[in-house]
Amino acid sequence: MLSSHILLALLGLMFGSAVSAGTFAFLMVIGITPRMAAKCHGANHMLWFENAIILGGIVGNLYSVFLQFTLPFGSVILALFGISAGIFVGCISVALAEILNTFPIMFRRFKIKIGLAWVLYGMALGKAIGSAYYFINSFDVS
Repeated sequence: MLSSHILLALLGLMFGSAVSAGTFAFLMVIGITPRMAAKCHGANHMLWFENAIILGGIVGNLYSVFLQFTLPFGSVILALFGISAGIFVGCISVALAEILNTFPIMFRRFKIKIGLAWVLYGMALGKAIGSAYYFINSFDVS
């Protein structure tokens, strides 16, 4: 019994490490970290950006797997985490779409030449309103 638990723990650690290494490699390949550093005018602190991403992944995984406690000001921390996670996922999806040249192809097909920024803002606003509607209605998908 103990040996099967040890084996499962080792397999989980190995497979989790492989998935997280792939995720971080994906982030580096699409260039989200250098782009974020450039936007923040902090290119000379690139190592800090990379370490923050890796530390966030490690702490998030450890917290979700091993730590089962409540934090003070839980709803405030949950709201901050939700906003941060949404920004992170948004940055990844926009970076991936940019790498795949999705936006230039879409703008060319729809013959959009003026107001590209407004189109992107509209897409982001639509995503935010849809997410807010989803969360306000208590995750009821039926």
